[in-house]
This record gives sequence, C-alpha cells and structure tokens, in this order.
Amino acid sequence: MSFQEKSLQCADCGITFPFTVEEQELFASRGYTNEPKRCPPCRQARKAQRVGSEPGYGSGARRQMYPAVCATCAKETEVPFQPRGDRPVYCSDCYRKTKPS
Repeated sequence: MSFQEKSLQCADCGITFPFTVEEQELFASRGYTNEPKRCPPCRQARKAQRVGSEPGYGSGARRQMYPAVCATCAKETEVPFQPRGDRPVYCSDCYRKTKPS
C-alpha cells in the first residue's frame, strides 16, 4: 500500500498538521485504522492529563531505572530492571535490532 502525506485539522486546537507517510506506515503497522484527530502537541497534552488520573494508566510515579552498559555497543544506558550480570543487557537501539519478531 502506498501512502501520501496528508494535511489534517486538529480537533482540539484547530491547526492544520501534516500526517506524514512515515506516520501513516507506523499507524498501519500497529493496526490503527483511523487517522489521528489531534496534532502531536495536543496528543501529548492529552496523554499527560491522563497519566495519574486513570487507574492502570500510569500512576504518575516514574519507574525506577538502573544503570547498565550495552552488551553490543558499550553505550551507557538505563534499563527498568536490575541487571544481574548473567545475561546481556542492551540499549534500546540494539535491543530493537536483536529482539525476536
């Protein structure tokens, strides 16, 4: 399926924003069938309002992160678990490259 960039109007603030080919491909890969109704800043603001206000939708508390060194690229990173040393730890970029599909 080929996509073309579209201009959409935000339902909240009314500005016109681009719905790029890359975003359309991402939406399609995630199984989304509807176009976004809000521009990126309004989406982010809406998401920030929901955090902590809905049970199970982020308690507002930040997850504890632990320092680690990526086993592939040796970049310093943070992970949401305590590394034990018996298994490799990857930065987010290397993890995306190595995780099973």
